[in-house]
Amino acid sequence: MTPAVSKLEALGLSYRLLDYDAQPDESREIGVTAARALGLSEAAVFKTLVAELAGGELVVAVIPVAEKLNLKRLARAGGAKSATLADPKAAERATGYVTGGISPIGQKRTHRTFIAREASALAQIYVSAGRRGLELGLRPSDLILATDARVCELLVEKSGP
Repeated sequence: MTPAVSKLEALGLSYRLLDYDAQPDESREIGVTAARALGLSEAAVFKTLVAELAGGELVVAVIPVAEKLNLKRLARAGGAKSATLADPKAAERATGYVTGGISPIGQKRTHRTFIAREASALAQIYVSAGRRGLELGLRPSDLILATDARVCELLVEKSGP
């Protein structure tokens, strides 16, 4: 059981736990690989990114796996002038999870969390359960509750048709 699962249990929230074969040599597209391995829509599987706001605060962004994070939008949501993706080792130290398996739930330290507005349109979304090869399915409202998240615009806008 991961800290993410333990927190959901403690809060009495329902969830679905899904296992898939995570390849150790996976690179940046771990979330897309997870969606394909589990037969899920890429729009329903979300990745957890840790970013650093100007001033040094680490925050969490939860966005669909096939999308790109707009760092300016994240900075604006966090009340900062700018944001950058956090160093992976700093993200691991701050969350207690390994890169590629960082869950937005049950992190070692509490971080302000921002969830892409696209999650609101879904009945169920999937996020890492706290280790590679393990996903949690839950209602977006339960994810918001478990992380005290704010829903906002976070994605890079798509251009053209």
